[in-house]
Amino acid sequence: MSKPVVLIAEQLSPATVDALGPDFDIRDVDGTDRPALLSALAEADAILIRSATQVDAEAIAAAPRLKVVARAGVGLDNVDIKSATQAGVMVVNAPTSNIISAAELTVGHILSLARHIPAAHASLAGGAWKRSSYTGTELYEKTVGIIGLGRIGALITARLQAFGVNVVAYDPYVTANRAQQLGVTLLSLDELLAQSDFITIHMPKTPETTGMIGTEQLAKMKPTAYIVNVARGGLIDEAALFEALQANVIAGAGLDVFVSEPPKDSPLLALPNVVVTPHLGASTDEAQEKAGVSVARSVRLALGGELVPDAVNVAGGVIDPYVRPGIPLTEKLGQVFSGLAGSAITSLDVEIRGELVDYDVSVLKLAALKGVFSNVVTEQVSYVNAPLLAEQRGVAARLLTDPESPEYRNLITLRGALADGSQVSVSGTLTGPKQIEKIVEINGFDVELPVAEHFIVMLYTDRPGIVAVYGREFGEADINIAGMQIARQSAGGQALSVLTVDSRVPDELLETVRTAIDATLLREIDIVLD
Repeated sequence: MSKPVVLIAEQLSPATVDALGPDFDIRDVDGTDRPALLSALAEADAILIRSATQVDAEAIAAAPRLKVVARAGVGLDNVDIKSATQAGVMVVNAPTSNIISAAELTVGHILSLARHIPAAHASLAGGAWKRSSYTGTELYEKTVGIIGLGRIGALITARLQAFGVNVVAYDPYVTANRAQQLGVTLLSLDELLAQSDFITIHMPKTPETTGMIGTEQLAKMKPTAYIVNVARGGLIDEAALFEALQANVIAGAGLDVFVSEPPKDSPLLALPNVVVTPHLGASTDEAQEKAGVSVARSVRLALGGELVPDAVNVAGGVIDPYVRPGIPLTEKLGQVFSGLAGSAITSLDVEIRGELVDYDVSVLKLAALKGVFSNVVTEQVSYVNAPLLAEQRGVAARLLTDPESPEYRNLITLRGALADGSQVSVSGTLTGPKQIEKIVEINGFDVELPVAEHFIVMLYTDRPGIVAVYGREFGEADINIAGMQIARQSAGGQALSVLTVDSRVPDELLETVRTAIDATLLREIDIVLD
């Protein structure tokens, strides 16, 4: 039998090839030479790339034997994940390969700002000797605020505590127990902004977090404070940051990422109180080697038909075909669950009922955790790191099965507790020959509606005229309601309205509706669809 062909399309470390081992026919190709790439893909079972090789729909179509695309790094902008999934090709990356490098770069930016190192270097290299112009500040006994206390945030905390700083953090999905373990004080975002001498942001980039640090937030910072962003471009409103720096609203900023990269003609580059680097978060020899070795191991697993830890689309061949359609549904239920939660989760039960329990459904617990954390952490969430993310945040997760399912052939329920003692639940099922994904229960209320991209969930006291009130508010704001379900447990008691809408709803409008109907719960939930 011939060996599976593994194509290496860009320069990778020798350790990467060693990690692949002797079981494959390893071939090299220049991934930027399009004709050569397409020709080589005709016999490839796997391809290893970095950032220069474009694996798009054309490339995938040229590779009838391809089973896995492995990106030796974090970003996947050069891989058409949708086309790969449709073709049954697994896409893997190395989501944790750069976390130490990113944490260390963050500390480097903080030190550079505190001691004016880049400006002092440029001055001295230019022939000047201006010691008094570059008087800095010690980190000792200063307060460092970390926005997003995930794995990178925790690494930064450990490193900065050696400087004798006080670390505070804002992360609505981290429990008090987890923060206490790290020696961190949890604060509201406004409190963190007001108290911190240095602020570093480590959040995922979502519609909610884009521009989360704007004019209003910058105005709440100390005039002597500095802010650092090595996470994602756009988390800080660049126009607002420029105005704040120019007007000395804050003392300075350190930036490794930008909305547009490279940041051509950005006025931020000309400011003397800004330290910039060209997206170097993963640019260390160690991070690159870790990335290569990580994806080489994933390729071995994928070509061996095993569950792949860092698959970013569909998990591999050990999943029974009867269970497989439940994976994307469960991930979406996880997204709904975290959207309903709105605060730290302390426990999560994944309950599987019906015929599914005759199969190995352990992957559904992983899918649930992957969905829960996909929009609340900065790391790429995968089947292997989702349980670790839960453990780090003190979330106790269980898989429960029951062959009895009175109402549906199969039922998947996510049920959990929050730090404030409240409970959240959401259930879903697959219906009909086309296996349509439906949500059939939210917080104990029976509903039945297809999974959509934008949901509005409202809980209020049942009384006449409520539908007319929120219908008018959404209509006047040109928000189209595509579907609606109302559930109640008794007349005059609590009622739950679930709307599907065609576009995101501004926060101001949600607050207007909340006040108008006196809602005890009002959430917009955005789901990443396949």
